Amino acid sequence: MSRRVIAAALIGAVPLTLTTAPAAKAEHRPLRLIGAQTVPNAVPYEGTVVGGLSSIDYDPRTGEYALICDDRSAINPARFYTAKFSLDAKGLGPVTFTGTKPLLRPDGTPYPPLAKNDQTQPQNMRTIDPEELRVDPWTGHYLWSQEGERSAAALIDPSIREADRDGSYVRDLPIPANEKMTATAGPRQNLVLEGLTFAGFGSLVASSVEGPLLPDGPEPTTTSGALSRITLQSRFGPVLAQYAYPQDKVFASPNPPGAFATTGVSSLLAVDQADPTRYLVMERAFVTGVGNKIRIYEIDTKGATNIAKTPSLADAKNVKPVKKRLLADLADFNLSTVDNVEGMTWGPRLSTGERSLVLVSDNNFSATQVTQFIALAVPSERL
Repeated sequence: MSRRVIAAALIGAVPLTLTTAPAAKAEHRPLRLIGAQTVPNAVPYEGTVVGGLSSIDYDPRTGEYALICDDRSAINPARFYTAKFSLDAKGLGPVTFTGTKPLLRPDGTPYPPLAKNDQTQPQNMRTIDPEELRVDPWTGHYLWSQEGERSAAALIDPSIREADRDGSYVRDLPIPANEKMTATAGPRQNLVLEGLTFAGFGSLVASSVEGPLLPDGPEPTTTSGALSRITLQSRFGPVLAQYAYPQDKVFASPNPPGAFATTGVSSLLAVDQADPTRYLVMERAFVTGVGNKIRIYEIDTKGATNIAKTPSLADAKNVKPVKKRLLADLADFNLSTVDNVEGMTWGPRLSTGERSLVLVSDNNFSATQVTQFIALAVPSERL
């Protein structure tokens, strides 16, 4: 059977699965920490400064990992890295970087920094804000998301783009109209496309915005959460559905009062390629004077309302969000620090029968933060 036929079959099955009752979940063994490795700040590598690692994905073709950097070409050209490390049931080995390439525009040139953005250029030639990268299971290419820009000087749409393994531009996937930047609607600045994952054996692409769209209501506060959106589309382009995701409220009050505090969705990962309805969602929060909180939820879209044609969640009635269940809170593990963790991927299956879940933190190129790789063991009965 051809891949296109498989894709059509899976896409056609999506609406049918929404009526299926979720299976009961047995929760026995807890998740456990396998290990953690910290990469020194400002490590030079092939003419670049390593940092800002916003996502991680396992590449079965090489046994290595692909990582996107969220440098907006301010330090070095916007880029991705490859890396390797040993990982088994007993430990996580040191991280060795094996390559880096710039992400390239359709004309073959690197993306410009924000200060040199040309607003008259086509959308896919303007500056970018990279966030998540996944290895395409069909082609080995890279699919990556970026947040665009909302400012007085520029409105740049977020995007999901495909790149060859050398970083060269292949195509843009269409994004929903409600995720495009306009003066009064669309995403908030820096709360746009962060989560990205393949599903349905590569026939589907799921993506998530970090926070609520402007028409969907206010951002989370210490007293209330918010609704953001998860989009499911065919790898060939058409958008199939959107679902409301119920974000947590901000976990603590900032110190001093009124200082910066935020929470949002930073990564999305399919639980099982055979089931396009279940995902892991990483919620990453930071509160001034308190620190970071990183929680990972398992969500299920079965039975959730398709809100693709719902213009505003703030005004909508009878919208049923996805179901969510806490899988892990990094505060529960014996980590030296819980920093700005933004990326996650499934690693190799362990000899114990557990699945390895690998996380990476974005140090924001700051001397006070860390680039950390974390490996967790997830018992099979927890998913």
